[in-house]
Amino acid sequence: MPRPIVFALTLLALLPACGTDEPTRAFVGGADALDAATVDVSLNDGGAPEVAVYRDVQTVARDVPTDVSLAPDAACSRSAVAAQIERLPVDIIWVVDNSISMAPAIDEVIRGLNTFAGVVGSRGLDYRVVLLSLRNVLRNVTVPDGRRYAVCIPAPLAGNALCGNGPRFFHSSVDIRSTQPLEQLLGTLGQTMGYTAADPRGGEAWRAFLRPAASKSIVVVTDDQSRLSADLFETFRGGTNPNSRTFDLPPGLLDPSWGGLFTNYTFSGIYGWGDAANPAVRCMYPGGTSAASSGAVYSTLVSRRGGVRARICDGASTWAPFFDRIATAVERTSRIACDLAIPTPPGGSVLDPRLVNVVVRGTTETLIGKVANAAACRSTGGWYYDNEARPTRVTLCPASCDRANEELRGGSAAIEVQFGCITIPG
Repeated sequence: MPRPIVFALTLLALLPACGTDEPTRAFVGGADALDAATVDVSLNDGGAPEVAVYRDVQTVARDVPTDVSLAPDAACSRSAVAAQIERLPVDIIWVVDNSISMAPAIDEVIRGLNTFAGVVGSRGLDYRVVLLSLRNVLRNVTVPDGRRYAVCIPAPLAGNALCGNGPRFFHSSVDIRSTQPLEQLLGTLGQTMGYTAADPRGGEAWRAFLRPAASKSIVVVTDDQSRLSADLFETFRGGTNPNSRTFDLPPGLLDPSWGGLFTNYTFSGIYGWGDAANPAVRCMYPGGTSAASSGAVYSTLVSRRGGVRARICDGASTWAPFFDRIATAVERTSRIACDLAIPTPPGGSVLDPRLVNVVVRGTTETLIGKVANAAACRSTGGWYYDNEARPTRVTLCPASCDRANEELRGGSAAIEVQFGCITIPG
């Protein structure tokens, strides 16, 4: 079972300053940072704290206090409450070449895709799978352009219908050509001219099955090269397909017009590469023949987008480990939801919105300054309430959310919401 991901919530009750009239000093960082990172908090004016200008974000090394705290004379007492946080969903898009030479690989996809989905689900991820490939009960089929090898995924992914769709699975029947997987992915995503369900290279619209908040993983299965470059796949401005005057393509995946749908996507594949050091080398099948291409474009995308790959020439033995490595990559790149319900303080304490701080813990510990609202978020990060007067949730700004997710990918992450110490502004 996967270990639960939690936000560590430390609730601090602010007590009288033990009879002293001296101001309390809040700090983060070591001795060298103390002057730049101190705040005078006066408790003498009717208990209403005052705060000086504070640095936007502080990064705390592991050998200094592991939380943002008041100095010893502040007399804060602490109790802790842990709450589980939400992992955002994952959408996984498989693109499978239907060339007749792909028959052995397609059989492995048919046998293994349900197991793959089960592994992803067993890791606590809310997943959906999109498959772009020709769909037919008869594997070896004839189409106007010749013989093709089709795909029919069984239950449970396919639901109750033979070769059908299910709640977590959508199969768009696209006859994926050997050198055109990237073009057909973009074209059917955008339903541009030449790529609709009525077109030989098109298929049913599938964009609506993707979830805006889900992380995206793309997996290509082919023995050939892509004629669309890695750069165009990501940054094409849209218009006539550079490889075909009769077809149009939408903008590349990272174009702003997609609204960030594919931001931080990963790319993996099983294809014809043969040498880790030389992208031009093709793998060799046991019988001595080689793959049609080394798939150098796919190697570029795997390297650029942090995915995994396997050699299509290695046969049946490579598929189970490949499915498992894809599932691990999907899990590694899944994201946490960066807003947190504030729990009820223990012991009957009353939440004071002015006495809250947020720390991201991982390989380093970062104090995040508070901003007024989402519109006030900056490149340095920050956090804000859902309601200033009566807050129920704490939300991280995008930059701080990205930092927390990087820590998660490193193996562990926690966000500490501290109650009882004067709020540090961003």
